[in-house]
Amino acid sequence: MKNYKLKIVQCFFIMMLVISSGKLCAQAIQYTTTANGLQKFKETKLATTALMPTDTSIVNIQMDVSKGFQKMEGFGFALTGGSAALIDQLPSTKKQILLKEIFGKGKDDLAVCYIRISIGASDLDAHVFSYDDLPKGETDSLLLKFSLSEDTLHLIPILKKALAINPSLKIMASPWSPPTWMKTNGFSMGGHLLKQYYASYANYFVKYIQAMQKHGIPIASVTLQNEPEHGGNNPSLLMDAPEQANFLANYIGPQFKAANINTEVILYDHNADHPNYPISILNDTLAKSYAAGTAFHLYLGNELALSEVHNAHPDKKIVFTEQWTGAKGDFGGDLMWHLEHIVVGTINNWSSAVIEWNLAADASFNPHTPGGCSECKGAFTIQGDAVSRNVSYYIIGQASKFIPVGAQRVATSSNTENIKSTGFMLANGKKANLVVNTGKQQKVKIEADSKQIIFEMPAQSASTIIW
Repeated sequence: MKNYKLKIVQCFFIMMLVISSGKLCAQAIQYTTTANGLQKFKETKLATTALMPTDTSIVNIQMDVSKGFQKMEGFGFALTGGSAALIDQLPSTKKQILLKEIFGKGKDDLAVCYIRISIGASDLDAHVFSYDDLPKGETDSLLLKFSLSEDTLHLIPILKKALAINPSLKIMASPWSPPTWMKTNGFSMGGHLLKQYYASYANYFVKYIQAMQKHGIPIASVTLQNEPEHGGNNPSLLMDAPEQANFLANYIGPQFKAANINTEVILYDHNADHPNYPISILNDTLAKSYAAGTAFHLYLGNELALSEVHNAHPDKKIVFTEQWTGAKGDFGGDLMWHLEHIVVGTINNWSSAVIEWNLAADASFNPHTPGGCSECKGAFTIQGDAVSRNVSYYIIGQASKFIPVGAQRVATSSNTENIKSTGFMLANGKKANLVVNTGKQQKVKIEADSKQIIFEMPAQSASTIIW
């Protein structure tokens, strides 16, 4: 018994010596999600220690917090009209609990702080509509019949509830198609904007932003056209780079200025295979003066294209606005690919926001327009009163729950191809690192400010470390 007590005293003094010598420092927390689905935001407490030599088999991530890059504006989803309708039909209590989970900032919430909505219908609405639909052959260049009536049914009520939970929620709005009477083909799919309606369509944006503001919905940013090089969706519009430059420089920009609208204008909103599209617009001095930045999708191309646009015009922001998860995808494959390329990849190439497609669908991937996406899986599946969570919930949550608005990306590098990471300084003085392990189980070390954190990563997993 005497020896046992002596050992306890000795252990206590050794511990105190380690603490006083600075070897044991502040606690870190690891949140892990695995491709096999067995761990989802699993919390593990770690200790940071003074920098010291370690086993060379440990993967080393180095963070240099003295080198700062873009500040994050947020993470989130597209809140389509279909998503809003599915959420809105839930019983009142269940609806409020779900919205709190999405937009709240509690321990069990996603803390979504940036969403994308459609101006008029997207292809994930139950039917095609604009805010000025007319019988065939009629026109309304003064937009006297403009109305948000479709959005007042579900979208605006859900937006109001979301803003009550998070008043600082950022909302981006993107059009899929103008009213058909403004188009060269008179149809909801494809076609170009008729030249005689450029001024009317710019006024359509102005009236939309003003009307939403009257409902208490501030529109932080607009893109000028969703996927302007893809006319096969329903609805859709083709808009090439010279057309978008002209529309911005001579119509949208001046009309926003005249109406004292401060909503940001974001270019392109399409795939990373054509970075020259936004670069050519930003090369136009007048158009550039009205543009805040460029939006990308990654159905084609490589995330390195985002840096190409940034390097050409470093004074303009980059945001990532859409990537779907589909009916035929599997949890593990989608989780790893999206976290590696859509989250870590785009952030390391200057994206200040990451928005996935789409917030909710039912078990049959409805609603959608005729010809719209029939396999788009929501972050939530809502079937009647039943709500379940899908892979994009965890893709976005791995970042949104732990990396708040205002976090600044800092220089980060690793010594292996299987470990991808992006590091941040948070506004509260803490540090964060989102690490994606695409290989086998691995021990990892993060070095920053002469301190180190050593932790285990399961095979095919992602961990967000906060300290």
